[in-house]
Amino acid sequence: MSKRTSAAEAASAAGTYRIMLLEKREKVLSGLGVKFDTVAKMGRIAEEDQAQISHDEFISLQLNGLDYLQLRLIEEALDRLGSGHYGICLACDLPIPTKRLEAVPWTRYCLQCQEEIGSNPEAGNEELRPRLTGSPKPAH
Repeated sequence: MSKRTSAAEAASAAGTYRIMLLEKREKVLSGLGVKFDTVAKMGRIAEEDQAQISHDEFISLQLNGLDYLQLRLIEEALDRLGSGHYGICLACDLPIPTKRLEAVPWTRYCLQCQEEIGSNPEAGNEELRPRLTGSPKPAH
């Protein structure tokens, strides 16, 4: 009976995380491109305004880049949900605590591994590769 309850709880949690991820994905997708609309609608711009417009375009590109990164992380999390690997740290293979998943449902790593990686998610792929390919796993 406890196995059935555990399976039902896991399915319910997976459904909750799926909803959270889908809502966040929709929010990110709705924001993409909006940043460019304002600049595109301006038409011809006075020469003295070019620097400010260029700066605004640069900021928009940076924000869109962050949105695309987050979108990619959300899609990866949805893939992990589908494959049954959601909630498992990609670095140490230990379960990611529920509180962390509730706060950042698209996370790849437990808090300890994320702290080792730092704030750059792209660096995580290179820094953790030795651990992922056979080095001893850290004790949490």
